[in-house]
Amino acid sequence: MNKVVKNADEAIKDITDGSTLMLGGFGLCGIPENCISALVKKNVKQLTCISNNAGVDDFGLGLLLHTKQIKKMMSSYVGENAEFERQLLSGELEVDLIPQGTLATRIQMAGMGIPAFYTPAGFGTEVATGKEVREFNGKMHIMENSLHADFAIVKAWKGDALGNLVFRKTTRNFSTSMAKAGDVTIAEVEQLVQVGELEADEVHVAGIYVHHIFQGSNYEKRIERRTVQLKHQ
Repeated sequence: MNKVVKNADEAIKDITDGSTLMLGGFGLCGIPENCISALVKKNVKQLTCISNNAGVDDFGLGLLLHTKQIKKMMSSYVGENAEFERQLLSGELEVDLIPQGTLATRIQMAGMGIPAFYTPAGFGTEVATGKEVREFNGKMHIMENSLHADFAIVKAWKGDALGNLVFRKTTRNFSTSMAKAGDVTIAEVEQLVQVGELEADEVHVAGIYVHHIFQGSNYEKRIERRTVQLKHQ
């Protein structure tokens, strides 16, 4: 089955107002730049976005925050995004801050078909409010539900027409789990190759999980940089 679409606009055409999206990447590393730009252009609203963080003010998910297209963020890190912080503190944006390991595991469990699991992370904090608590081996754990989305959007290094994906170095991060946890998975790739060109042992996500794939373009591949306050004179 050929899953190739022309571009990002075609890949996201079925995403509508109120959709829940998972977006791969860690910080600014390995994010689906083309699809995010297409979502901004399409102007879909009331989105729930599941991502490790929310980009920066002028890049990544920060673009969707700037245009007020995101209703709720489920993430583990605010990062350098001043607009994220402003919307959170003003009550304009609903935010579910989740411990990073818990977020990753909730996504992994969805991909494996496991509805819930227990973790000690967050016990005794606001994270545990309203959640089932059980003791295992003398330690208290809270129950977390698995986390899936209407659409999972990831960016890979290589892919083929069947949707098999290869990620490069740390760009695998959340993306390999998210690709298995969406009802529809969209992949943008730097290199779209012919079926048979990818060695089976190098494939990180099997094509069975991917519904639409296209070759992206004009990647900025930004990275977050450490910033420090200037010392007062």
